[in-house]
Amino acid sequence: MVKYKKWKFAKRIGVGAPVYLSIVLEYLAAVVLELTRNATRNKKKTRIVLQHIQLAVRNDDELSKLLGSITIANEGVLPNIH
Repeated sequence: MVKYKKWKFAKRIGVGAPVYLSIVLEYLAAVVLELTRNATRNKKKTRIVLQHIQLAVRNDDELSKLLGSITIANEGVLPNIH
């Protein structure tokens, strides 16, 4: 039998917490989409593919720190620029 460690979370959350969380997620999605759009235009393409999302995330310092450990399936590899 596995013993679970007792986590010390609040039993209640504030009324504004879900609103704040949704605002943060919306902002992150907008930033990723804007950077992805720029990467797509730089490649002279009209359709966003997973590789464009990876390029956008990996080329931005802050997003790379935040999303550095995630794996996007079927995105391919970053082009090797010397």
